[in-house]
Amino acid sequence: MERHKTIVAIHRLSQRYAGAMDDEAAGRRIAVVLADDHAVVRGALRALLEAQRDLEVAGEADSVAGARRAVLDLSPDVLVLDVNMPDGLGVDAVAELRDACPDTQIVLLTMERDIGLARRALEDGALGYLFKDAAHLELVEAVRTAARGGRYLPAAVSAGLSRDPDDGAGPPLSPRETDVLRLMALGHTNREIGEQLDISVRTVETHRAHVQQKLGLATRPELTRYALEHNLIDA
Repeated sequence: MERHKTIVAIHRLSQRYAGAMDDEAAGRRIAVVLADDHAVVRGALRALLEAQRDLEVAGEADSVAGARRAVLDLSPDVLVLDVNMPDGLGVDAVAELRDACPDTQIVLLTMERDIGLARRALEDGALGYLFKDAAHLELVEAVRTAARGGRYLPAAVSAGLSRDPDDGAGPPLSPRETDVLRLMALGHTNREIGEQLDISVRTVETHRAHVQQKLGLATRPELTRYALEHNLIDA
């Protein structure tokens, strides 16, 4: 239902913007690659972007691997990349994509309010991090800003990033990774964790792998002991 409302809003805004021209439109159009595993979402985003005379969609992809191929083949100005893809998190590919094609700027789209993921994406070189439910309002400007080498962030992301990170008293994890660790330590399965946090099992598995990598812990007993020592669960 949430994705449907977002798609409808994108279509409506693309019609409203049809024929609009940015000040830069007299020059070469900004080439964009869209990477999202839902064809309907890609279609709505394409309609929104191509309603602008200074933007063109040069290609599409439905996976991280497909996005990588499209970037290498097309060298677009901007890659719009969904965070949750069938073959992994788009965030994990940002640094590699920036190294492979440094002239392509990256704007990430997500349904999740995870500031930890946003921080990591920006540290790795992304220039935009947008929530999908507001893409119809912000994506056009985010693409234009990224193409110029500028950073574009919604107010909610900027506010979250401006808060002081953990001062070392707790684990060096993002808020979502901390939630996953706490629920793991309480004995919940990946499916149960996904249901409680409203994320996919694949995303839970990715967060769990990040937790294990960051903490250097491999087993559930080790993770549970860590959670106890850092007051994430009661003894």
